[in-house]
Amino acid sequence: MRVGEPYRHVKVKQRGTVLNMLRRLDRIRFRGHKREDFPDLVESPTASDTECGDEPPLKAPRSVAARDSEELRDPAGPGTLIMAAGVQDFNRTESDRLNEIKGHLEIALLEKHFLQEELRKLREETNAETLRQELERERQRRLELEQRVQEALKARSEEQPAQQPPKGQTQANNGAEHRRGQGLSARLQKWFLDRFGEYVEDFRFQPEESTVEAEEPLSARRLTENMRRLKRGAKPVTGFLKNLSALSDWYSVYTSAIAFVVYMNAVWHGWAIPVFLFLAILRLSLNFLIARGWRIQWSIVPEVSEAVEPPKEDLTVSEKFQLVLDVAQKAQNLFGKMADILEKIKNLFMWVQPETTQKLYIALWAAFLASCFLPYRLVGLAAGLYAGIKFFLIDFIFKRCPRLRAKYDTPYIIWKSLPTDPQLKERASATVSRRVQTTSSRSCVASAPAGLSRDEDSSRFHGTKKGNFHEIFNLTENERPLAVCESGWRCCLINRDRKMPTDYIRNGVLYVTENYLCFESSKSGSSKRNKVIKLVDITDIQKYKVLSVLPGSGMGIAVSTPSTQKPLVFGAMVHRDEAFEAISTQYSKIVAAAAVGVDS
Repeated sequence: MRVGEPYRHVKVKQRGTVLNMLRRLDRIRFRGHKREDFPDLVESPTASDTECGDEPPLKAPRSVAARDSEELRDPAGPGTLIMAAGVQDFNRTESDRLNEIKGHLEIALLEKHFLQEELRKLREETNAETLRQELERERQRRLELEQRVQEALKARSEEQPAQQPPKGQTQANNGAEHRRGQGLSARLQKWFLDRFGEYVEDFRFQPEESTVEAEEPLSARRLTENMRRLKRGAKPVTGFLKNLSALSDWYSVYTSAIAFVVYMNAVWHGWAIPVFLFLAILRLSLNFLIARGWRIQWSIVPEVSEAVEPPKEDLTVSEKFQLVLDVAQKAQNLFGKMADILEKIKNLFMWVQPETTQKLYIALWAAFLASCFLPYRLVGLAAGLYAGIKFFLIDFIFKRCPRLRAKYDTPYIIWKSLPTDPQLKERASATVSRRVQTTSSRSCVASAPAGLSRDEDSSRFHGTKKGNFHEIFNLTENERPLAVCESGWRCCLINRDRKMPTDYIRNGVLYVTENYLCFESSKSGSSKRNKVIKLVDITDIQKYKVLSVLPGSGMGIAVSTPSTQKPLVFGAMVHRDEAFEAISTQYSKIVAAAAVGVDS
């Protein structure tokens, strides 16, 4: 029913239809709110149909019998109007209430999700299991401490002699002594815990807790800063070593002479250790004054201040890449030197080179026997005098005369002769290759015809890893590699005329014969991947540096020929200088022979 419209009378034919509609309206009234907001239908009286609406009731509720009689008297009366209003109110509020319930459900789900997240975070932060373990540990400690205190008190009470009171003493005196003894034991226990409880806890054994430090991600700026920190931290040590080297080299004659005289007198009179301790105290005193702001600078070698470049905030990609390369190169060289020193020391003590370790073994036995049979004062005097003469005089002469040092400086000779692990690997591989070549040459000589000479046999039957040399490169049998490159030089051929990556770079071995420059590709396949260049056709040959990040420091050889627009580069060659000299020498011979032939 709309407001302002006249009431329209509806004719009701049967009384049962009205009763069914009223029952439906009674059910609809309890769908909007919670059921707890309304009294029970069985106990509450029947309310009017207007109570389900939002407007307050206009009339007091009446009995059911009176309402039914009135509706029977006037079928088109107010009962039909109230029914229509209830239906309209139901259609209007049902969707709103459903939307409201849906919103409440969504809010409840979100709150449940947030509460679960907070509960998980609280469990992770509090770590209840760890707290429970610590609490149990503290409880055990408390029980052990109480047990120890009780044992100490019991032992103390047992040590005291049991004194029996005289027969004439009364029970009151016994009670007073008992109370006095209890007070004394409590005070003793408190005093013991206050004085020694902390020390007892310090000696308690506890399991060691292992902590794992988080590793920082790789950063170019962090790497550069760490290298600078390492350089600044090692500066005092390097400065001390430079001063010692300057004393040994007599960089300042007066300073070295004074140091030599003072040292020899101290050793002769047995004051070497006190002198060194005094120098350490003096150095610490000078450092204290420098830290207080005094400008004190004493050094045999004048210090050269290096310009410190301020770190740039914004770096381009190329600058970052170059920075990382510089730092990596410095780290590589530093770690390489440290590895060489450690490997030499390890090989010295592991009898890798027996003739060198034997000298150290004999020297240790001599020092041991001298320390057993000679007095310590004499041994210390001899060792101190030898160290002073060696440091101030002998090393000075050996540094000025390298040939004399190479012959008679035993520690220097031993240190230089000690091999590193890479050198040992190279020696082992060279020995194996020589054995293989010797075996193959013997087999070739045995299988060659008797009428062939040695040179013809070696040229005819020389081969590579894949077969005979002349068959691989389609050359005559008299073409063979030179003696300097019998096993070839490992390298990679960079053909800059090709665009495909597979044809641009090839790994293989480079050989030089009397008339050809031959490159054998290491990739299995047809012989088309191999490269043969006549030395006569070469127009230019020069050293070439490809990239600083390639193996062998990126060293290579660039060869120009008329058939290529850009020079062919044989890069990543470890023995680049040796190969360049051999190719250049043979190329010069070919050019000279061709010039002589033209002149004739």
